[in-house]
Amino acid sequence: MKKLLMICGLLFSVVTFAQAQDGGRKMATPEERAQKNAEQLTKKLNLSEDQKAKVAAIFLDQAAAMKKAREENKGADREAMMAKMKAVNDENDVKINALLNEDQKKAFAEWKKERAENMKKRMEGRGPQGGGGQ
Repeated sequence: MKKLLMICGLLFSVVTFAQAQDGGRKMATPEERAQKNAEQLTKKLNLSEDQKAKVAAIFLDQAAAMKKAREENKGADREAMMAKMKAVNDENDVKINALLNEDQKKAFAEWKKERAENMKKRMEGRGPQGGGGQ
């Protein structure tokens, strides 16, 4: 009986430790990411409901295009994939800008700048890429 309790305790602690290592993070679906980005822009730019719906559709199309670019370049040229993704981002920025008034365009440019800075900080925090670990 003692052995059974010890095994259960050990198993429980291993499972708990493994979940703690995961960080509780899961990849959001393209729909969730599109909705999140649309919500952020709505708050930042005071978008109307019509604008919000159109922006969400643009972000959803962007997510699909990004997924396609990743699949097409799986294991291939990373630089080509990054160039394709940048082109998709630039195209979507043009589409979103077309929906906005002048004040919103200024706030959108600021929002993009903030996101770029946050991304840069996250990338710096990762340290050198490559290798299998420590």
